[in-house]
Amino acid sequence: MPARVSEALVLRTYPLKEADLVVSFLTRDQGKLRGVAKRARRLKSAFGAGLERLSHVRMAYFQSETRELVNLDSCELIRSQFGLVSDYWAGVALDYFAEVSEQLLPPAEPNERFFRLLLAVLGSLQAGEPWRAVTYFSLWALRLSGWMPDLGGARRVSAESKAVAAEMLRVPVAQLSTAEWTQATAADLRRFLVQEIESHVERKLITAHLLEDSGS
Repeated sequence: MPARVSEALVLRTYPLKEADLVVSFLTRDQGKLRGVAKRARRLKSAFGAGLERLSHVRMAYFQSETRELVNLDSCELIRSQFGLVSDYWAGVALDYFAEVSEQLLPPAEPNERFFRLLLAVLGSLQAGEPWRAVTYFSLWALRLSGWMPDLGGARRVSAESKAVAAEMLRVPVAQLSTAEWTQATAADLRRFLVQEIESHVERKLITAHLLEDSGS
């Protein structure tokens, strides 16, 4: 059976046995999959840094209709998030993106727009805009999942926050104006969106309280 190769973003890894990992990853063409990477925890693993959180890779794997988990063969690193490790709040944003994606996305359901959303906000993080990226991601994660509330009737956000949300729904994150992007507006809208996301997942988000403590 030939290996399938998909452009992918790594969401989470879980230890398995002594040297293996279970990897949850989002592919551009097949949606969210989980697979076993044998010997990935060894120092000289063939996967290298490709299985780090939100690494952008080309993943090669063997897929069987009778098994839930695919067998990971190798991955080619396209872009690493290693350069963001020294920035604490960028690291929190990465954790948040990965956690929300893992919780919201159903298995094996293609969602190319969500994949492109993650690529866009990761690019915004590289440009040094963590909280704009977090808020933009939260808004579009709700919208692409079909759970976007009617902000016109929402009472928990200010008129300024609604205006920023409307702008975010019109233009890409890289083109957002900074004129009305105030600390109060960003925190107000982000808090509302996180609460909406948590109302649709099985448990409270681990990283949500870190966003509240950001003071941004």
